[in-house]
Amino acid sequence: MISVILIEPKLSANIGAIARVMKNFNFTNLVLINPKCNHLSQMARNRAKHANDILTKTKIKKKSYLNQFDYLIATTAVLGSDYNIPRCPITPRQLGDKLAKIDPKKKIGLLIGRESSGLTNEEIQKSDFVVSVPTSKRYSTLNISHAVAIILYEIFQSSGELKINDHIVSASKKEKDIILKKVGNILNRLDFSTEEKKQTQKKVWKRIIGKSLLTKREAFALLGFLRKLEK
Repeated sequence: MISVILIEPKLSANIGAIARVMKNFNFTNLVLINPKCNHLSQMARNRAKHANDILTKTKIKKKSYLNQFDYLIATTAVLGSDYNIPRCPITPRQLGDKLAKIDPKKKIGLLIGRESSGLTNEEIQKSDFVVSVPTSKRYSTLNISHAVAIILYEIFQSSGELKINDHIVSASKKEKDIILKKVGNILNRLDFSTEEKKQTQKKVWKRIIGKSLLTKREAFALLGFLRKLEK
């Protein structure tokens, strides 16, 4: 079970926005450690949209609450050198892969720092490891709600939970082979100045079909079109 834990948040709008992205990716446990604002304010509710249920059951706790977690994951935009071991991060994608292998019954806390200063060295040291979103060196700091959205997205993608696009089926190798056979039949009936140019066309079409990542429905539509061309 993963809890999103905000450390001393100051802006209710950020809390509402985080509740919203949590619901987008099927996370429900929000914890506020010593909040400096009202998480049930109208601003927070407006930002949460249809995630007001998450705001309503948000837990308000003190720092000692962190001691109950099996794993604590810190987030930071302030990285150290290779010698600064506590601030050597993994990426959100690597985090998703790691969490997918952990017993779902374990209590995991994702620590999100203060809007102005992030997490302290002491809070990061308390964590098991650190995750950071790879951003541009020119401006590395994200709004906390944006950072949470990216991290939760990667965790969700690595999970076995149903996604909004799971009903879309990709074309199989068999379907792609049939398409390429149809293309080959059509090309064989066309005039080329050399056999080499004809073979080049076949290679190009094989690459085009492969890179297209066709869905099954798109493959059927393309086959119908190619059948008409054959006639």
